[in-house]
Amino acid sequence: MGSTVLSLRIDSELLDRLKGHAAKRGMSVQDYVVRTLIREDFDERFKTAVEETEKFYGAEPEPPGAGAAPRDQVRPSAGIA
Repeated sequence: MGSTVLSLRIDSELLDRLKGHAAKRGMSVQDYVVRTLIREDFDERFKTAVEETEKFYGAEPEPPGAGAAPRDQVRPSAGIA
């Protein structure tokens, strides 16, 4: 995989914050920013994949607080007694 240059103009306040975050992790500002972008890109792709899977299988999201069915309502699978 090759690399390409991306030039950004940011204000000094933001750069100072980025330097601080990077220093806490022992990273350069460049590495910190790239890592953050990669993580954000992964999060977006993962969310999209989950949504596409739910659309494919027709799954509807569970309402908050919904959990497994009570034990007396669970039916055994075929062939299991």
